Amino acid sequence: MISLGCAKNLVDAEIMLGSLLKDGIEITQDLAQADAVIVNTCSFIDAAQEESVDAILESAQVREAKHRGQALIVSGCLPQRFREDLPKLFPEVDAFMGIDQVAGVGGVVREALARRAERLRNPATAARPPKSKISRQLAELDQAKPDAQPPLSSVPESASDFRAPRLTPPASSPSPGASTPLLDVHARPTYIPDYATPRFRLTPRHFAYVKIAEGCNHPCSFCIIPRMRGSHRSRALADIVEEAKRLLADGVKELSLISQDSTYYGLDRRPGQSRAIASPSRFRAAASALPADAPTLSRLLRELNALPGDFWIRLLYTHPAHWTDELIATLAACPKVARYVDMPLQHIHEVMLERMRRETSRAYIENLIRRIRAGIPGIALRTTFIVGFPGETEAMFHSLLDFIRETRFERLGVFTYSREDGTIAGKMTGQISAKVRQRRRDHAMAEQHRIARELAAAGVGREITVLLEGPANDRQLRAANAFNWEHGFIREPAEAESPLGNRRYYVARSEADAPDIDGRVYVRGKLPAGEFARVRVIGHTDYDLIAEPLSG
Repeated sequence: MISLGCAKNLVDAEIMLGSLLKDGIEITQDLAQADAVIVNTCSFIDAAQEESVDAILESAQVREAKHRGQALIVSGCLPQRFREDLPKLFPEVDAFMGIDQVAGVGGVVREALARRAERLRNPATAARPPKSKISRQLAELDQAKPDAQPPLSSVPESASDFRAPRLTPPASSPSPGASTPLLDVHARPTYIPDYATPRFRLTPRHFAYVKIAEGCNHPCSFCIIPRMRGSHRSRALADIVEEAKRLLADGVKELSLISQDSTYYGLDRRPGQSRAIASPSRFRAAASALPADAPTLSRLLRELNALPGDFWIRLLYTHPAHWTDELIATLAACPKVARYVDMPLQHIHEVMLERMRRETSRAYIENLIRRIRAGIPGIALRTTFIVGFPGETEAMFHSLLDFIRETRFERLGVFTYSREDGTIAGKMTGQISAKVRQRRRDHAMAEQHRIARELAAAGVGREITVLLEGPANDRQLRAANAFNWEHGFIREPAEAESPLGNRRYYVARSEADAPDIDGRVYVRGKLPAGEFARVRVIGHTDYDLIAEPLSG
């Protein structure tokens, strides 16, 4: 299994591996020895899509050199986005599967193996286009499809009602004798796992991702996710709590709640729902009208917080339009919920927010941040911004810089805008050059670098609780100054020597540090991995803290 992309994609990979093991299929880490390889792809932005294409082609090359009978299967967002077109672009692939098929992956693997064997007996003459043409052809295919988002005034609520791209349904799968790839991808996925779904976790034993919902109803003009992942669909609250109980019994110390919009959790299950809710006012009205026993994020957090044991609950992927006073009060009242909020804002200038279709204003965002910080003492705010969005002027960009300086986010990342065909923003006028986009990102990150150092320095001398990951290796210590600013991007070793020196350190995370995307705490000494510890901060690097255990 080669899994790319975000934590939500990782959970899909874990479900596939669990289902394969349940079906009696052995998992191996040796690519050359495997009878089948699954590439679980990401297609969120151009860079992720290119990484997925590279992984598919490299896997095919390894197969050709070392194991020609190996079946190659492509799953995840790339097939969801280009379900009818990928067989022509990747004729070497034996099966394409979608999100709805993850729990039935064993049958897909067996079918792919049969088709691969038939292909070896009857080699096809079709040739794959050169890699240099694949990205261009994918973009051309996307341009012919409807936008990923309908107009905001007509965004529906239910999955059956959400406007899907007008694609011709695939023909029924031919028999293996036809020597064609299997195509098992639904145009509009509806799958959501439950606690009984087999799962083989790929995270360390002490933390796990818990997917509380799938899909998205938001109309953001830059985003392709609603078309790939389907409409928002929440899991039953009792089902999530049961999964959490099982994870905690298995030694998990941190539950990271994930979805496309965690703050929308449960609203799709409200009685009589008929439309999606994007604006803050409509969301507040709908939330306040819910019965007391309705599944909401606040109620879910309270029930998870009531479970016995010493653990953290981390809330990821919240949308600013869907915060309520109840949610702020719930986080403040639940000691097991980490003092950490992940809330992508994307921009602050009114014109940019409107063009992005974020359904928030600068005044609303500034007020929300004040309410969150006042209502939850010690909270660490993490956000992300997009620079170089179509129509962004220098003045608009500098208003974002001013906002970053004034707000002093504890954690912040910046993306350059990625033009995605099939989105509303992809057709907008005022597209900005890659050079300008990169310059603006570098400028914004330089501002945050200064703020991060100041915040880290202010933390020296504090006593904090950390969750220990394990011994720090040489590569981690060398890379201590390098900033990992978003999912899927791994720190690269810094050229200079680490300021941590040659002592023994353990890698840990504080409440303010989510797995993979934020900073680390380097703790001197030898400590038990997967456990909490109290430490005193004695120093810092650019984005990390240096600490020592408290005696006793």
